[in-house]
Amino acid sequence: STSFTLLALFFGSLGGFGFGKYEFRGKKILFLLLLGSMMIPFQVGLIPLYSLMAQIGWINSFEALIIPGSANAFSIFLMRQYMASVPDSLIESARLDGCSEFGIYWRIVLPLLKSAMGALTILLFVFAWNNFLWPSMVLVDETRFTLPIGLKSLISTYSEEYGVLLAGTTLAVVPIILLFLWMQREFVEGITLGAVKE
Repeated sequence: STSFTLLALFFGSLGGFGFGKYEFRGKKILFLLLLGSMMIPFQVGLIPLYSLMAQIGWINSFEALIIPGSANAFSIFLMRQYMASVPDSLIESARLDGCSEFGIYWRIVLPLLKSAMGALTILLFVFAWNNFLWPSMVLVDETRFTLPIGLKSLISTYSEEYGVLLAGTTLAVVPIILLFLWMQREFVEGITLGAVKE
């Protein structure tokens, strides 16, 4: 979950920076395609994605959980919307000072988007932590099962371990609560950013 969240944050913010602060041919068409991909349910692409993972030998590996969704359309769209709060004059002055394009992104843009990154971090982590369908298709070995799959395995046709199931569910919620408590300020700021126009 942590690896997926960090990778998705990096690609989402980088893609949002590209769409928000650069002008290039086909930008509007590419952004419309990006928005259109958000309307397609994930279940539609399950079989082709599983076939691709099998061809490259990623079945029963953590790479299959981390890599495929790391550059997702939602993260790019959300970060692109927040890029409007970054002044163009700041980026231009950094260019005049000789800062590289990646340096502008890393040293200037990212610190200004701390609240947006906080909100996106919580959303991505909760998604990755609670994801059940894709890991249950890709993972075979019981030692690699994610927590939701492990909890599901406690329920069988003949027996149900309710005590262990409830204890596991409680433990599964703890990391999400801790993350929210740690980043609640950024989360609230990120959600309310741009809600009030002066």
